[in-house]
Amino acid sequence: QTTSSALKGAIQLGITHTVGSLSTKPERDVLMQDFYVVESIFFPSEGSNLTPAHHYNDFRFKTYAPVAFRYFRELFGIRPDDYLVSWWPDQVPFAACSVRWVFVPFPLSLWSAVRRQAEFLQKLLPGYYMNLNQNPRTLLPKFYGLYCVQAGGKNIRIVVMNNLLPRSVKMHLKYDLKGSTYKRRASQKEREKVFPTYKDLDFMQDIPDGLFLDSDMYNALCKTLQRDCLVLQSFKIMDYSLLVAIHNIDLAQREHAMADGTSQTDTRRPAAQKALYSTAMESIQGEARRGGTIETDDQMGGIPARNAKGERLLLYVGIIDVLQSYRFVKKLEHSWKALVHDGDTVSVHRPSFYAERFQRFMCNTVFKKI
Repeated sequence: QTTSSALKGAIQLGITHTVGSLSTKPERDVLMQDFYVVESIFFPSEGSNLTPAHHYNDFRFKTYAPVAFRYFRELFGIRPDDYLVSWWPDQVPFAACSVRWVFVPFPLSLWSAVRRQAEFLQKLLPGYYMNLNQNPRTLLPKFYGLYCVQAGGKNIRIVVMNNLLPRSVKMHLKYDLKGSTYKRRASQKEREKVFPTYKDLDFMQDIPDGLFLDSDMYNALCKTLQRDCLVLQSFKIMDYSLLVAIHNIDLAQREHAMADGTSQTDTRRPAAQKALYSTAMESIQGEARRGGTIETDDQMGGIPARNAKGERLLLYVGIIDVLQSYRFVKKLEHSWKALVHDGDTVSVHRPSFYAERFQRFMCNTVFKKI
């Protein structure tokens, strides 16, 4: 049985080793074969001439496409030291990491699906590389690494990617939006959470007038979404979502004022988070912004907007759940759903229709031009 602490320890050792060994290799252009390299190293508990001794069970650590992912991390402005420190809970609490880590020790019945997602990401890498070179401003996930720990008879795959939400900014609302209405309402269990994630029908009910952006911001955001959807469509990817988190500046100020009146709570702005992620603002600022950014420290990378009441908002957005390929299982899923519901409102749809409906919903219903 691999415990959570042992798993964390194995991941830390493996990541430290692979990043360290990469630092000894000279910088060079990424070649086609780099996307298909899998480096594997055995970590015996007693140590070896390549690995340190440790108090966990023996394990094997695999690193996928190390040179390619090093290029991606450099492109996203992540230094090796920052990448490493994000894995150490003594220095940066895991809950507060700018780099989100995901490991999935699922039962065997779901294991093959997880493996397919990892394999799908591998297959995407050449196209992902090409797209990032053509379109560095993107709302697509920023992938930083793909690893596999083999321990205790299990394969645990880890995808490391950007965290969209800065921990030092309170989010008042959060939505997972697909542009579909079929069963797209947060469950009662989800609503009972401290920070629930609502869905399309909830958004249309809560914010029927949408979120208002100035003309330039709206055009930049919708152009980025359009470009990203074309990329996803070309990879036959669908069922992705737009995560929209909302910080209400005026509400936050009222909350601070109330806190000042009832307690000695320190309401000074928290220390800025190290930006180990590309912010929402950076993701939609095109070449025209290169000469100077309109982002300020107060915005923490959020996109300025207003609601129908005129309250000032900061939006944190990004496309999530992209490792879904439109294969036979998804085709079947859409077919039976369409039999019992209007096929055009089902979230699992053919990629071209999905992309068009996604863009239409985001740029007509969710975001509005002032």
